[in-house]
Amino acid sequence: MKKTGIFIYGMLGGMCIAIGGAAFLSVDSKPLGALFFTVGLFMVCTFGFNLFTGKICYVFENGGAYALDCAIIWFGNLLGAWLTGAALRATRISPLAEKAAAMCQVKFDDGLWSVFILSVFCNILIFVAVDGYRNNPHELGKYLSLFFGVTVFIICGFEHCVANMFYISMAGMWRGRAVIFILVNTAGNAIGGVLIPLVRRSTAKKSAVL
Repeated sequence: MKKTGIFIYGMLGGMCIAIGGAAFLSVDSKPLGALFFTVGLFMVCTFGFNLFTGKICYVFENGGAYALDCAIIWFGNLLGAWLTGAALRATRISPLAEKAAAMCQVKFDDGLWSVFILSVFCNILIFVAVDGYRNNPHELGKYLSLFFGVTVFIICGFEHCVANMFYISMAGMWRGRAVIFILVNTAGNAIGGVLIPLVRRSTAKKSAVL
């Protein structure tokens, strides 16, 4: 796929996650919101759109061009999440912006080390969700992987950079602190996403030697 296509699919991926984020904001129950948020990753996987947090998990299994693609996807996700947030702020559900703002303020008040750790754990679960969807031989297993991976990271309060791009956009809070937060969030997601693949790869090499 050409770079333009990668970016557009990234934008669509960001919009899908933003829709999931809007669903989360629309209910008062966190477990119920976590369940409805799953629709975002479900749409991404079903339609083959690009999502940074999923693609980055496989960066060491591909060449340097793939890493560049991940960067392009990140910017596409950002644009898609921002456009969705900006569009929803212009509708009758704009009061959700207040809820998003309160949530973002809690995130911004947190320490960066805390944000980083929560981001690492988030993408460990995203890898479980995405890799399970890709490789589980059973149809039910594929969708259970998505369901548990996403709902658990939300219930635990882990940090997903694309979801946060939407919440910040919905809240209209793109300032210096927000940029720093997203960069730390992204770094944590990237490291969390490659942890299991790297361990699995290292273990496979040792087994081959033995």
